[in-house]
Amino acid sequence: MKFIIRFFPEITIKSRSVRQQQIKQLKKNIRQIVKEICEPARVGGCWDMVEVEVPNDASTSTLTQISDALTCIPGIHHFMEAKEYPLPSRSRICEITLSELGDTLAGKTFAVRVQRTGNHDFRSIDLEREVGGYLLAHTQSAGVKLKTPDVQIMLQVHHDRLFVVTRRREGMGGYPLGTQENVATLISGGFDSCVAAWQMYQRGIYTHFIFFRLGGAAHEEGVKQVAYYLWQRYGPSQRVKFVTVPFEGVVEDILTHVDDGLMGVVLKRAMIRCADQVAYRLKTSALVTGEAIAQVSSQTITNLQVIDRATERLILRPLITTNKQQIVDQAKQIGAAVFAEAIPEYCAVISKRPTIRAKLFEVEAQEAKLSANVLNEALQNAVYQPITEVPNDLASRQVAKELLPEQPKPASGVVVLDVRPPDEVADNPLSIDSIEVQAMPFYRLHSGFASLDQQREYWLYCDKGVMSQLQALNLRDAGFDNVRVCPADLVMTKSD
Repeated sequence: MKFIIRFFPEITIKSRSVRQQQIKQLKKNIRQIVKEICEPARVGGCWDMVEVEVPNDASTSTLTQISDALTCIPGIHHFMEAKEYPLPSRSRICEITLSELGDTLAGKTFAVRVQRTGNHDFRSIDLEREVGGYLLAHTQSAGVKLKTPDVQIMLQVHHDRLFVVTRRREGMGGYPLGTQENVATLISGGFDSCVAAWQMYQRGIYTHFIFFRLGGAAHEEGVKQVAYYLWQRYGPSQRVKFVTVPFEGVVEDILTHVDDGLMGVVLKRAMIRCADQVAYRLKTSALVTGEAIAQVSSQTITNLQVIDRATERLILRPLITTNKQQIVDQAKQIGAAVFAEAIPEYCAVISKRPTIRAKLFEVEAQEAKLSANVLNEALQNAVYQPITEVPNDLASRQVAKELLPEQPKPASGVVVLDVRPPDEVADNPLSIDSIEVQAMPFYRLHSGFASLDQQREYWLYCDKGVMSQLQALNLRDAGFDNVRVCPADLVMTKSD
């Protein structure tokens, strides 16, 4: 099996040296990711495409993992899953195409598309007509339809090689990671910061994550999970850091000393000032936020200008004119929405009557009331953690005692709720001897839990124990006291 990768179109219009550099970086990124899935895989390529060759004995699961990974690597416009043959005669091409794809044409219309590179004694349209006529005569198809056919047969002739394409998939586009300078994203776990980070990936920019902890351990764990998802899904070829800054003391200082209407702007300036110092330590050149004009009071043009004056470092706001629904839709598209929906909103500094036109001199006067030691202490206590360590860190966190069941093994009437996303459940179904297991994704718990039999007790399960604990806390806050977290020892007995 081969994967034939085509570049993001903007790469192809660069100068020769820039194009070569970007292709080289893309191949490096692909190689690093693919070889973690299938070590024998080979990555090669040339001026107009990259090829990933997978051994013929690779499992279907391995091929699926590689294909899914390629859809999320910046720099790839699209790719084709194909089988390669030494270029045979035209009659033999017809026979090979029938053998590979003939079964897919029963009762369907089709068209044949040929793309050629190199010098040959035939034109692309000649081969299209010959293969199309052969398939029409030797299959039970519904006929040829050149516009909007049910099935499109794709053949690639590359010099002395033939590729019979079995599937085409779209990539995420953009530039390869590592071809631009890196940034640091202020991430809260909500829709906005997740989409802002993803848009940086799409432009070939890899990002570190800075999290200002306002809402305790549960909030921190939820944000770490979404940050790890974004990195693992779209940026695993680069090594980045997750930085946690304990900001509870700063919030308390602001609540105690700052006038009500300016609290939000003062908090944002404190975050930017602190993030500037973190970015200096990370050796990154810019900060990224998910702010959009007029979304909240601190995001008016006047207030954003005041916030920007807290640092000389460049602040990028990729969502600055994007509507909220568009942001939510894109979060769903990239798979981050299910995490963002599950993370509770936490805003400890909410003014009753926030100003939308803060004046810099008034803000600076309020900041003069604050203790510089509090912000310095937050910086000194910041935790810099490689993103690769986040899963182990989350798994090692102890579950709150009140969420653990009293007995180590469930009695009758207990149901284990598998709250993992559907694709994870499908890949590795949970089965525990003599215990009822039901699947309910965590993002459906808030609407679906009430419809369950409330005479029974429910133990929530996820791989790392983080989302299950967070959701158990949320359900308890909603008034459900029949919720626990499934003990890790019990899950270890699940059948493979």
